[in-house]
Amino acid sequence: MSRDNKQDAPRGVLSEVIAEHLEKEIVEGLLSSGAKLDETAIAKRFEVSRTPVREAFMLLVSRALAERIPYRGVVVCDLSIERIEQMFEAMGEIEGLCGRLAAGRMSASERADLLDRHKAMQRLAAAGDFQTYERLNTELHDQIYAGTHNADLIEIAHQMRLKLAPFRRSQLLNMERVEQSNAEHEEIVQGIIERDAVTAERRLRLHLISSAQTYITALKARVVEQASKRGTDQGILAANDARAASARAKGLR
Repeated sequence: MSRDNKQDAPRGVLSEVIAEHLEKEIVEGLLSSGAKLDETAIAKRFEVSRTPVREAFMLLVSRALAERIPYRGVVVCDLSIERIEQMFEAMGEIEGLCGRLAAGRMSASERADLLDRHKAMQRLAAAGDFQTYERLNTELHDQIYAGTHNADLIEIAHQMRLKLAPFRRSQLLNMERVEQSNAEHEEIVQGIIERDAVTAERRLRLHLISSAQTYITALKARVVEQASKRGTDQGILAANDARAASARAKGLR
């Protein structure tokens, strides 16, 4: 984005763009846990005033990627593999419950809408339109939450999904994972359509475990690559930790 375009763009758009860049760097491990986000340096980097940077920081805090610490400012949250595993595990239980309730409570029109969105996602997956697929993926899960007809559960599910959104979003950028996601959705949607609460709950829980495995495997690959570049004992230990975490994720089944 050019300097002129940055000056003309709405402030909210600028803050979202900055937040997305920083989010990606945090998720990919380029900004490590505990790293201080320098407001002045980031404003200079993106050639903007400090106001949209502050707003971007607020977005990162709301997504549980950063936190404000007295006398330190905004720092990257603890995003260890263990912490990420815990978030995926919690989301799996929440979504499983949503699936079970939605299977018994969705109206006929709600089930039809869910099936229509799933079919649209199948077409997007075949066309390789990952960006639109990711958007409809969010909408499909939102439909399942809404199908519980429980306002408190819907709120909890949305809050937890917001925390995991950066990690889940990064997975839907390659054909292999999109195809796997689509196949998992087929079983989830059929369970809900057929009012099979047990299947819907189990498949949604496994869907989140699959997401966790995909992310942790990608993270492990990055850690191994970084370790090979550094060639240090510390790097090798980090790679071993990543492999152990991947094995624990598989053990959640």
